[in-house]
Amino acid sequence: MADKITMQADGTLAVSDEPIIPYIEGDGTGVDIWPAAQKVLDAAAAKYSKRIVWKEVLAGEKAFNEVGDWLPQETVDVFREYLIGIKGPLTTPVGGGFRSLNVALRQLLDLYVCLRPVRWFEGVPSPVKRPDLVDMVIFRENTEDIYAGLEVQEGTPEAKRMIQLLHDEFGWDIRSDSGVGIKPVSETGSKRLVRAAVKYALNHGRKSVTIVHKGNIQKFTEGAFRNWGYEVVRDEFADVAVGWDDCDGKPGDKILVKDAIADITLQQVLTRPDEFDVIATTNLNGDYLSDALAAQVGGIGIAPGANINYVTGHGIFEATHGTAPKYAGLDKVNPGSVLLSGVMMFEHLGWTEAAADIVTAMEATIADKIVTYDFARQMQGATEVKTSEFASAIVDRL
Repeated sequence: MADKITMQADGTLAVSDEPIIPYIEGDGTGVDIWPAAQKVLDAAAAKYSKRIVWKEVLAGEKAFNEVGDWLPQETVDVFREYLIGIKGPLTTPVGGGFRSLNVALRQLLDLYVCLRPVRWFEGVPSPVKRPDLVDMVIFRENTEDIYAGLEVQEGTPEAKRMIQLLHDEFGWDIRSDSGVGIKPVSETGSKRLVRAAVKYALNHGRKSVTIVHKGNIQKFTEGAFRNWGYEVVRDEFADVAVGWDDCDGKPGDKILVKDAIADITLQQVLTRPDEFDVIATTNLNGDYLSDALAAQVGGIGIAPGANINYVTGHGIFEATHGTAPKYAGLDKVNPGSVLLSGVMMFEHLGWTEAAADIVTAMEATIADKIVTYDFARQMQGATEVKTSEFASAIVDRL
């Protein structure tokens, strides 16, 4: 019998063998990659006598075409009721129109952690010599920073009032032809993000957490994020974790919490990736870092992601790439991003064996050089297959 996933009093999820999980197919290539991922996820679950009851909800172009709303309230309500969901890519226009539907879902459900594990899968083409050294988990704050959407457009009455207010109240001289944005970074948002990162490191046997920030320039936002992160470590995790300054870089058997400036981090994850483990960072920094790291291990086409609220139990797992509309319906693109997001979802549900099976089968498929076009063009002797055929090959190896 199909059941809703629920949150228990001890903060863990109660998951039956037939959970109901809402999904959004996604725009553009979502019509190709979602059915492929679903096929693999269903086959892996069936190995362990489990079955997902999929419940489609609408967002993006499909929602607009069917009900005249890009993000229907019903979709938000369903995700709120059923706790865990998964989605394909959604359309976001650049420079105008509505704001990101992905960001809207994160904010409406207060999914404050954007969780991005980045690791190399053997056989995947990479532009770096040692992609195997990349094994990081990014905790990106999801609700604040410039993604809060608090900005006014240049030339509008609102912009003029804002510029005048800032001049009158703070003596700030801002060019009159400026658009102006506000960057909120709160103690609440910062501490719960770092708290989640440290707990993850503890639960997954990780050795360090690096707080990544631009606090040398933005002292009262990014710098505060760094300071609040260290406060969490001292106040809540002193028995199991320690900050760099409190141990002279010698943590013993405790998790080491350190910090790094964002621009230097973007260099060092390339030159010294083995020095990074779990990363906790603000919203924009996390966006840059997760995409840059994905490039080192095969591209954003196989980069998974999740948006989670560890307090309420809500989580939406998602493909991290765009919609690529020119490839929509061609059965051509790599379904790896949404499939590996499904793997993350299985792990989150406690279905760890099924999750591991998918990863093993996917690695075996790539090792046999049965790949979609994005990998085939970088691999000698590869057999290029369609999206659906790649999924079938993975199922065959389950």
